[in-house]
Amino acid sequence: MNISLPFEQQPNPYVSADLSFVFHYFFMRKFWLVSPALAVIAFPGGFGTLDEFFETMTLIQTEKIARGEVTVILYGEEYWGRVIDFEAMARYGAISSEEAGLFTVFSDPEKAFVFLKARLSRTLKSGRIKAPGSGFKKE
Repeated sequence: MNISLPFEQQPNPYVSADLSFVFHYFFMRKFWLVSPALAVIAFPGGFGTLDEFFETMTLIQTEKIARGEVTVILYGEEYWGRVIDFEAMARYGAISSEEAGLFTVFSDPEKAFVFLKARLSRTLKSGRIKAPGSGFKKE
């Protein structure tokens, strides 16, 4: 899911043309990134990554997305710890300490994968959410 920009953004060469989407507006891209998602994983990035992460967190904070419905992972503990001081945000009252726990930070891919599998398994077993594509008939 790409955004048409004058620089930087290129389609992933490993994604087929049928699965490559290009959006003109950021809000539509963000909607389609988060709306069907069971998990969001943010890797180190710039303003766009921060925008998408904070938009997701705002939707969870305001319960437009139910808490626990989407697993949020920040990958790269050193990067995220240096770029955003979530503890300071909680101390200043910008977020609650509870909200600082709405995401998990990892640097080890195996630990992140084990955590993600467990969370997705628990989410799907709860029955509140169906696996992606489970509502479609196969022909």
